[in-house]
Amino acid sequence: MEALFFGFLSGLEASWPVWTAAAAAVLILGFTGAPLMLWLLGTGLLMWGYAAPTWAWITLGVIALFFAVKPVRRATLSNGIMKAMKAFNFLPVISQTEQTAIDAGTVWIDGELFSGKPDFNRILNESYPELNEREQAFLDDQVEKLCAMTNDWEVFQNRDLPPDVWEYMLKEKFFGLIIPQEYGGLGFSALANSAIVSKLTTRCGPLATTVMVPNSLGPAELLIHYGTQEQKDYYLPRLAVGQEIPCFALTEPNAGSDAGGISSNGVVFKGDDGKLYLRLNWEKRYITLAAISTVLGLAFKLRDPENLLGKGKDLGITCALIPTDSGGIKLGERHDPLGVPFYNCPTSGKDVIVPVSAIIGGTDGAGLGWKMLMECLAAGRGISLPASSAGGMKAMLRVSGAYAAVRKQFGLPIGKFEGIEEPVSRIAGYSYIFEAARRFTCGALMDGAKPAVVTAIAKYSFTESFREVVNDTMDVLGGAAISKGPKNMVAHAYYSVPVSITVEGANILTRTLMIFGQGAIRCHPYALKEIQALTNNDLKAFDDAFWKHIGHVGHNFFRSVLLSLTRGRLAGSPVNGVAAPYYRKMSWASATFAFIADIAMGSLGGALKVREKLTGRFADVLIWMYLGTSVLRRFEAEGRRKEDEAFLHYAMQLSFANIQKAFEGIFRHLDVPGLGWLFKGPVALWARTNTLSTGPSDDTAQRLAKAVQVPGQQRDRFTEGMFMPKPEADPLAQLERAFRLSVQSEEVARKIKDAIRKKTLPRIKPALLLDQALEKAVITQADYDLVMLAEKERAEAIRVDSFTLEEYKLTAHIPQPTLNVRNGKGNANGLKDFQQVLN
Repeated sequence: MEALFFGFLSGLEASWPVWTAAAAAVLILGFTGAPLMLWLLGTGLLMWGYAAPTWAWITLGVIALFFAVKPVRRATLSNGIMKAMKAFNFLPVISQTEQTAIDAGTVWIDGELFSGKPDFNRILNESYPELNEREQAFLDDQVEKLCAMTNDWEVFQNRDLPPDVWEYMLKEKFFGLIIPQEYGGLGFSALANSAIVSKLTTRCGPLATTVMVPNSLGPAELLIHYGTQEQKDYYLPRLAVGQEIPCFALTEPNAGSDAGGISSNGVVFKGDDGKLYLRLNWEKRYITLAAISTVLGLAFKLRDPENLLGKGKDLGITCALIPTDSGGIKLGERHDPLGVPFYNCPTSGKDVIVPVSAIIGGTDGAGLGWKMLMECLAAGRGISLPASSAGGMKAMLRVSGAYAAVRKQFGLPIGKFEGIEEPVSRIAGYSYIFEAARRFTCGALMDGAKPAVVTAIAKYSFTESFREVVNDTMDVLGGAAISKGPKNMVAHAYYSVPVSITVEGANILTRTLMIFGQGAIRCHPYALKEIQALTNNDLKAFDDAFWKHIGHVGHNFFRSVLLSLTRGRLAGSPVNGVAAPYYRKMSWASATFAFIADIAMGSLGGALKVREKLTGRFADVLIWMYLGTSVLRRFEAEGRRKEDEAFLHYAMQLSFANIQKAFEGIFRHLDVPGLGWLFKGPVALWARTNTLSTGPSDDTAQRLAKAVQVPGQQRDRFTEGMFMPKPEADPLAQLERAFRLSVQSEEVARKIKDAIRKKTLPRIKPALLLDQALEKAVITQADYDLVMLAEKERAEAIRVDSFTLEEYKLTAHIPQPTLNVRNGKGNANGLKDFQQVLN
C-alpha cells in the first residue's frame, strides 16, 4: 500500500507541469473566447500526449460530431432544446405593445456594456459634441434675455408666466426649436435643445417646462418624422411661430404605464357627404399645455367596423391631430402639481368628429401610433428631463458652494466643517457626472442613434439624482432653504422634483421593467435572436443564436473570474494615466454583469420578468456602468485636465461603489435552482471581500468641496450654461457678491490670526479685533474696508424673507391665472383672449 501511495505521488509530480499547462491553456482559451474547434484541438493534443485510451478518443469524436457539425447538432441537440423551451414556456411572453417597445430605437454603447467586453476604443470615438455658432448665439442672446425677463418668485405667486414672457417666447420661436428651418423653425440639434432647457431651468422651472414640452414628444416631433407632406406644410410653420399651441394627450386615469390599456377610442365612419371621418371619445389627464392648446395630439385605439380603410377592423393605437375648437372637446381646467405653476390639465372629448386626414401620417398611419410614440420616446427621454435635471444640479452647485463659504458658525464658514463638506462634495460630484452623461447622450442622438435603453437610463438616473442633489442643498442651506420668499433659490426646485420623477414613465417602472427588462432582450447579442427564432419556429436561426449564446456565457465566465482574481488588471485600457485603472475595472464590471445576467435569464426564464426587485438591481449595475463610461468620455474629451482629476476619481469610485452594492443585492437574492447557495454564500462573500470600490475617499470628497467654494475658472466651467443674473438686487447675484468678498476677506482673517499667535493681538475671535488690528497696523485700511463690506454683503446674503401678517395672508392667496383659458363647453372665447395677449 505504501509503495502504491508513493508511486501515485511520483506520477502526480511527473505530470504536474502538464496539468499546469493544460489548466493555463483552458484559462487562456476561455478568457479570449476561443472557438469550439480550438478547444477540441487542444483536448486532442493533450490526449495524444498522454496516450489516451480508445474510449476517450471515441468520446471526443462524439462530442465533435454533435457540437461542431452543424447539421447533426441542429437535428439533434438544437431541435430538442427548442421543443423543450416551447413546451415549458421558458422564454417570456411578449405582448404586441412590448414587442413594439423592444423594436423601437437602436442599440448604442449599451450593447458594448452588455457584451461583457466593451470596446473602449469605439466608445472614445463616439461624439462628445459642442454647440454650433448659431446655437451658441441663441443661447447667449435670446435665452439670456428670456431668463432675465422672468422672475421665478413672481411666476409662482401669480401662478403663470407674465404676458411679455409668453409674447417673447413665441416671437423668438422657442416653441419651434426642433422644427426644421424650411418650415420656419430654428432646426436646432438635440444638444442645443438640451442646453436651452437646461439654462431656462436654472432661472425658472415652469419656464423651462413650458418651452420643453412643445419641443419633446408631441405634435411637432411626430409630424417631422411621420406626418404627410400636407400635414407638415400646414402645421409646422404655424407651430414654429406659436400660431398653434400644441399639447399631446396620452395618459388616462386607468392607462399610465400600461399604455396598452388606453380606453380612448375612435371609430371610422362614412359621412353623409361620402367622406370618411373619425368619431372620437377620450378622457385624459396630466396633459401639459392642454388648457391653452389650439391643436391636441391624441393617442387612441382605432376601430374600423366596416373596414372602410381596408386595413381590418381593429387597427390599434393611433395618433391624430385635433383642432381644439372642434365641438365636444372639454378644456379649461388645471391640475395643481404641488403648486408648480405650469399648465398641466385634464381634457376630454365626447363624439368629436374629425376627418380621417387628422391621423398623423394620413390613413397609412392608422394603427401605427404606438410605434410612433415608442420611437420618439427612445430619443426624447434623453433630452428634456435630463436637461432640466442637469441644469438644476448646476444651480444647486452654485448656490450651495457659495452659501457654504458665506454662512458662518463658530467663527468659521460652514463649508469648512466635514459635515457640510460631505453633501457639498456629493452635489459637485453629481454635477460633474450628469453633465458628462447629458453631453454624451446628446452626441448619440445627434449622430442618428435612438438608444431606448440609454435614454431610459438617462431619464431615471438624472431625475433621481437631482432629487438627492436638491435634498443635499436643502441640508446645506438649512433654514434659508425652508423659508419661502423671493430670496429662497431652492424651495421651488424641491417642490418640482417629484413631478420629473413621475412623468415620461414613472421612475419605478423605468428602473424595474424598462432598463434591464428591455435591455436584456434588446442589447444582448443573442437573446432577441433566440426569441425571434422560437417565435418563427426557425431551427437554423435558433441553432446559430443559441450555441453562440452558450459560448458567450462561457467566455464571460472566464473573463469574470480572471478579472476578479486580478482586480481587473488583465483587461486592457485605451489610455494611460490616472483613468486607465477605471477602464480595466469597467471591463471587469461588464464581464461580471453579462455573466450573471445570463445566469438569471437562463435559470429564471420568463419568471425573471416579474422579479422586479432583482431586475431593478441589474438595472442599477447598467445605469452606473453607463454613467461611469460617460465620465471617462468627458475626461478624455476635455483633455485630461489635471485640476479635474479629483472629480474623475470621485465619479468613478462612486460609480463602482453603486455597481458593487447592486451586485451584492443580486447575489443575495438570485435563486438559481441548485446553485442559490453558491451565490448567497461563497460568491456573496467573495463580493464583499473583493469589492470593486468602497466609494470615494474622504480626502477626494474634501477636494471637491473645496474646489466649488473658491471663485474661479473651474467653478465657472462646472456651472457653464446656467443663467447668472445681472441686477445687484437679485438673490443669486447678492450671494455671488458676498461669496467673492468673503473669500477675499479670508486673507485679512489670516493676518489677524498670525498676530494672535505672535501675541500682538489678544486671543479672542478675529472678528472682534478689526479695530485693534487696524490701530496696530496688522491690517491696512483697505483690508478693514474689505472686511466691513464683506460682512455687510454676507449679512444681506444670508437674510431670509419675512412678511407682516397681512403680507403673509396675501402670499397664501392664489390669484386667477394671468391668461384666460377655454371654458368647459369648448367655446373659444378664452383662447381668443389668450391670443390677443400674445399678439
